[in-house]
Amino acid sequence: MVADAILYHPALAHYLRFAATTVGRDKILRTLQYFSRFYAWYLYRTNRPQAAIEPFNAVKKQFGTTRKILRIGKFIEHLKAASVALENKSPIDPVLRYLAVGRQLGYAGYLTLDTIGVVDTIGVKKLASAKRLQESAYRAWMAGLACSAVAGIYSLWRLQEKEKTIDRKEGEGVVEAKKIEKERSAARIQLISDLCDLTAPVSALGYANLDDGIVGIGGTVSSLIGLWSQWRKTA
Repeated sequence: MVADAILYHPALAHYLRFAATTVGRDKILRTLQYFSRFYAWYLYRTNRPQAAIEPFNAVKKQFGTTRKILRIGKFIEHLKAASVALENKSPIDPVLRYLAVGRQLGYAGYLTLDTIGVVDTIGVKKLASAKRLQESAYRAWMAGLACSAVAGIYSLWRLQEKEKTIDRKEGEGVVEAKKIEKERSAARIQLISDLCDLTAPVSALGYANLDDGIVGIGGTVSSLIGLWSQWRKTA
């Protein structure tokens, strides 16, 4: 009876749906990868022995490589998303449309270069241009994240302006206010995720002197946001 209760519990069914998605597995690996990066830095800063740090460095490296392999070919998804955003005929703000295109093209460029670099990462063939490819990939990722962050800030401003025109004393106004609040919450969460993610390329390219602790915790936060979002989608 206890075994049946566990096997047929809705939470287990939900987890299986979540884990069956590539995105779900990637978010779990990403969370562990970035947390390991943070925790390895923390152990180093607290003068722990190298033997205690190495397991977390190994997790960071191996999970990072695994995620690169899982992302092979994913750039096509973002190229299609960029095309769909550009051809979108719905009455959408042109600023948000072009920022969406920029975001998807940035991600597509990042994943394309990342895919090329996989052969070097897994040791199939050493590329003389591996370092340059990685730097270009980080620049593309940063561009995509920057477009997304600007879109988030712009969306929050538009929602604030729209809220000023609402009459909360009317039924329609109350409904619209709730809708705006929901959109604002989603925009804020996405903006936080983008700003956290930006710590990685900004640090890797040397634009800011951020240590592994900041990058690790930033990546962990954005990964948890993505994990929670994917968990809700598979509910």
